[in-house]
Amino acid sequence: MTSERRTLVWFRGKDLRLTDHAPLRDALREGEVVPLFVLDPYFFAPARARELPHRMQFLLESLAGLHEEVARLGSQLLLAEGKSVDVVPALAERFRATRVVAQRWTEPFGRERDRRVAAALRVPFELFDGETLVGPEKVRNGSGQPFSVFTPFARALRRDLPEVQPLPAPKRLPPLPADVRLQSAALPTLSSLGIAHNPRLQGGGERAARQRLKDFVKAVAAQYDAHRDRMDLPGTSRLSADLKFGTLCVRTVWSAVSELERDAPSAINTYTNELLWREFTHATLWDRPHLLERPFRADFDGFPWTEDEAGWQAWVEGKTGYPVVDAAARQLLAEGFVHNRARMIAASFLTKHQLIHYRRGEAHYMKYLTDGDWAQNNAGWQWSAGCGTDAQPYFRVFNPTLQGEKFDPNGDYVRRWVPELAGVPAKLIHRPAEAPSKALTAAGVELGKTYPTPIVDHALARDRFLKVADSYLKAQPARTR
Repeated sequence: MTSERRTLVWFRGKDLRLTDHAPLRDALREGEVVPLFVLDPYFFAPARARELPHRMQFLLESLAGLHEEVARLGSQLLLAEGKSVDVVPALAERFRATRVVAQRWTEPFGRERDRRVAAALRVPFELFDGETLVGPEKVRNGSGQPFSVFTPFARALRRDLPEVQPLPAPKRLPPLPADVRLQSAALPTLSSLGIAHNPRLQGGGERAARQRLKDFVKAVAAQYDAHRDRMDLPGTSRLSADLKFGTLCVRTVWSAVSELERDAPSAINTYTNELLWREFTHATLWDRPHLLERPFRADFDGFPWTEDEAGWQAWVEGKTGYPVVDAAARQLLAEGFVHNRARMIAASFLTKHQLIHYRRGEAHYMKYLTDGDWAQNNAGWQWSAGCGTDAQPYFRVFNPTLQGEKFDPNGDYVRRWVPELAGVPAKLIHRPAEAPSKALTAAGVELGKTYPTPIVDHALARDRFLKVADSYLKAQPARTR
């Protein structure tokens, strides 16, 4: 190790960990290390931060945990306020860094930021993979083109995936070089940003993330294929926010669950397939950055979505009269999370029963989801709306009543989030509008007063959507991007 090499390790909001952090490990091999986090107003300006309260709470807890762990291992995470495109080049020069390293981002605005930083630096800027198992540009079909369908993408990635070996966390970090001096900014707090603390949110930080992974592997993963769609059971990993903020690296998760593959092959294959779906969404956004603005299926560009403010508010507030849809809406606002099956039901309902533009739902979820990931959220909403990466998705219209009865059979998910229906028997809880008045009276439910009547009829809404979609799409050339 030589002191002639000095690396500025730029931590960002997707790599808030020390385990399996490729830029940090590479910097430690090279020489002196200066850890840095930039409090960029793009996220940390109070007005901006208040637009994403749940993500900001998780981010601040994770950043505080990283700050503490870096100090425990012997160094200091420097905090600097300002725009990254200005701060990073200025500090690299001031600290006499010989290079800057960071983890690569997939989103187009992150790539543009990095392009501008690289142009302003007088030293090399090296980006490492770590947000995904492999670089988002690396999986290609036989013609060398990006995949448009998940299944062949997943098959190709499984076939070519190198052995996954996560990097261990360093046992110590070298102290800051003696000539590196900076009045580090204070760690922001929720109160300084004008955000109220929400005790229902998952706790952030690498330590909490590693405990969640341990609990999943120990008690949940082996039944993942059987329980993952059950909204009433703790059958999922709950690691989505950890993967989004990088308090866990996806390589660490893949490696940990793969150890169970011999004993529970179906469950682990089902779970790793979800990790591959995450890979697919990031790869798709990498190759098609316009997807954050436009649909994957170009023939949906002018789709006749409706303007229905009353219907929109009913969906947002959880007052549609469809219990699972309403439970999903209320769970999102209350704890910044929605079970994946409930997400699909709610998204299908907004876009197909109500004919409201998927981008409104996408933006609403990005505002309140703790695990709000641009690539995955966009892909999920486009899939649900029928304009995403799927062979013929617009024919798929979920029946929210049947979905509820199948994946919340006793009504426990609905009872938790729609407590006004708590006394309704299980066989009726997903269809209160069809329940005998005697049963509703016994449960203390008065339709239209204590719980709304359905804002649309399922059969009529389904028929309307299919007619609108069929008529519109037949007039368009079938195109993707």
